[in-house]
Amino acid sequence: MDTIPVVDFDAYRLGGAADDVPGAQLQELREQVRRAFTEVGFVYLRNTGIQQDEVDHVMAVSKKFFMLNEEEKRPYSRGSYSNSVNHGWVSLERESLNPQRPGDLKEAFNTTSLREDIAWPSEEFRTTLVSFYKRCIKLALRVLRVMALSLSIDPDVFLKAHEQIGSEVNGSTLRTLYYPPLKGKIVKEDQIRCGEHSDYGSITLLFQSKEEGLQVRSRKGEFISAPSIPGTVLINIADLMQRWTSDVFVSSVHRVLLPPVDDSNKERQSMTFFVQPDDNVMISCCDGSNKHQPVKCVDYLQSRFNKTYGKT
Repeated sequence: MDTIPVVDFDAYRLGGAADDVPGAQLQELREQVRRAFTEVGFVYLRNTGIQQDEVDHVMAVSKKFFMLNEEEKRPYSRGSYSNSVNHGWVSLERESLNPQRPGDLKEAFNTTSLREDIAWPSEEFRTTLVSFYKRCIKLALRVLRVMALSLSIDPDVFLKAHEQIGSEVNGSTLRTLYYPPLKGKIVKEDQIRCGEHSDYGSITLLFQSKEEGLQVRSRKGEFISAPSIPGTVLINIADLMQRWTSDVFVSSVHRVLLPPVDDSNKERQSMTFFVQPDDNVMISCCDGSNKHQPVKCVDYLQSRFNKTYGKT
């Protein structure tokens, strides 16, 4: 498969009855999702119930934060929250998702904690991000259900491992990202907006602005474009899910390139909802095999974070 398929998720859309889907519709959806996740690891879902104007609003509120000067953003830095190590702002070039490249030309804000009694940039920021986080939870659980059905396993295998999303014993994170204009900036050799990497947890929900740059590595080893398609959600498999399914579902490497020289003054935004199992869940192959050794979710994720942020 050399392109990322677009699949109609209307049968399981938010607001619909997930337990009352006609058999023929469910069978077609299961087959399409399985094919996408086994062949390329990514799929565009349309008719999810999350509307484009919702996405646009969250990006607009996020952009207000990113436009603040660094001194105003620094109090909200990742690592400054005692209740959640991953919550908060990540500055430009702080991450190197591909350690062989210079720091990524992006900044981000991670919403991992939903608590009201921690420092937030503004009340509008908190309510907007928390509300959208909760919308993403609902969609993610529906996607996980279809994924389990596509493997002919009990949906509870996945769903019970994600029962604590939104609490402090689950690391699922809504990340809003800003890629600043590059005109007039000195770009280091081999530096790009986001280095080649695969995601860490179960699945990722991705929302993009119209500016291009995202690429996904196909099974042939070639990078293919993953442009924004308005009204869709781009879903991809992450590394723990690949382990969990004994490599049936594939976690594909992806990256975000620099804009063309004549478009270097264009900014870019995206949002990702990284879905993780609950911290203490042991991930073992769901087919009963020993292809991968069992691993505790929190231990695996922490080891990946350490590599991203240069810790050993």
